[in-house]
Amino acid sequence: MRVLVVEDERSISGFIRQGLSEAGFVVTVEGDGQRGLQRALTAEFDVIILDIMLPQMNGLEVLRRVRSGGVATPVLLLTARDGIDDKVAGLDAGADDYLTKPFAFSELLARTRALLRRPPLQTDDILRLGELELDRQRRLIRLGSHTIHLSSREFVLLEYLLRHPGQVLTRTQIGEGVWGLDFENDSNVVDVYIGYLRRKLGVGGAGPAIKTVRGVGYVLDGGAE
Repeated sequence: MRVLVVEDERSISGFIRQGLSEAGFVVTVEGDGQRGLQRALTAEFDVIILDIMLPQMNGLEVLRRVRSGGVATPVLLLTARDGIDDKVAGLDAGADDYLTKPFAFSELLARTRALLRRPPLQTDDILRLGELELDRQRRLIRLGSHTIHLSSREFVLLEYLLRHPGQVLTRTQIGEGVWGLDFENDSNVVDVYIGYLRRKLGVGGAGPAIKTVRGVGYVLDGGAE
């Protein structure tokens, strides 16, 4: 597995390189945003680990250009900022996960492996299923002539389901895809948020159905129940 690390602090990039190499990864390191962007656009990687505070070009701009260039490689953002707004900005720019500095290498390795288990990312700005439309850039949900208002977590959950229409997803898959490593397997949070979405997508009976697969999880179906 090939990993691109874009990090300007040599002590951190060296620490990551050594640990990932010992775990069996092939690691490429770039020390500024411009070089990281060029490498990400011209070579194939399985995961990109990207710092936000970089010289030449900050990590969020690198991420936006990587996604606009059609690169769907999973991206783990490294940030010294732990404010929720910074994390949301990173996820909105196309990140798959984030990790706040300082961090334990064991957590970085676990998050990297979790990203490798995820299905490929859809980079389309607009996702559609039947009369349902999700606009990632404008953060808008439309169902026919109706605008649907979702919380941030509901939006991410719906986006995850729209990436896998017709696919039966386990609660664990949904939990890790939406909540990352913060997801607790014994929690009912997935069922609770599925319930929220069902109610909000039930406008006029025109929305796609989120069907329960007993003993397994859920599937997003294009037709209404």
